[in-house]
Amino acid sequence: MPVTILMCADPLNPRRVDEHFAREADAVRALGGSIALIDHDALQHGDAAMAVHRVPRDLGTVWYRGWMITAVQYIALTSALGARRVTMAVPPDGYQKAHELPGWYDTFAGVTPASVWLPMPPGAPPGRDRLAQLVRPLPKGPVIVKDYVKSRKHEWDEACFVPDVTDLDRLHAVVSRFFELQGDSLAGGIVIREFETYEGGEARVWWVDGEPVLVGPHPDTPDRHPRPRTEPTAPCVRSLGCRFITTDLARRADGAWRVVEVGDGQVSDLPGGAEPADLYLSFPIR
Repeated sequence: MPVTILMCADPLNPRRVDEHFAREADAVRALGGSIALIDHDALQHGDAAMAVHRVPRDLGTVWYRGWMITAVQYIALTSALGARRVTMAVPPDGYQKAHELPGWYDTFAGVTPASVWLPMPPGAPPGRDRLAQLVRPLPKGPVIVKDYVKSRKHEWDEACFVPDVTDLDRLHAVVSRFFELQGDSLAGGIVIREFETYEGGEARVWWVDGEPVLVGPHPDTPDRHPRPRTEPTAPCVRSLGCRFITTDLARRADGAWRVVEVGDGQVSDLPGGAEPADLYLSFPIR
């Protein structure tokens, strides 16, 4: 039976795929697959049963390609689909492992910037003394601030970049502003990552069951087309053991290709210039 891809419905026309994923839906259908629609807004508002009410029962195993959701929402989605006898190809623990930095960091520690993190709920940021203790293992120099999933790189100076990790006043100010801007969207807690200088733009590599199936530009820099070597990263990807992930790679000034970020492929954005069929050919949908 052809595999079904779950995609987000258009909020204004719930019987149609969200416009952002329309090209991908066309590619899936052209390859013999099928699309089932979920209500992303309902899922975000805590009504997982409503979110999947248009998904046919007894579909078997399905893959998700849609807007980003939290690990908790993914668990709820998986449970709601299970009640309809539908199984997610990527289980909740696999999603969280690839989606949140603490899940993948140890596996990629040799090829990604040094990082520390602190689980925290939204609200008040950690104090100066707690931050001092947190960053003690990091090398001296610049760092960036993010949560388990995202940074605020568009507010680079005020909520992302710290020129010197030993400047605790500056670090606390940036972390505090990051917490303020993230608000209730804070994912998991705070992450402090060593800052490295890269050249030539980032590449996004898509992996299915441990194999690189598509290499292209990062969605933020679609006009740049670096061609990274995937062989050094492959052992880490396979050791992580997640079925569908992305790695964002960039070349450091010394020529080493570094893993800037890991993500679950179900919620990673595909650059507009990429051919969706090149990705979906790797799925068993024919």
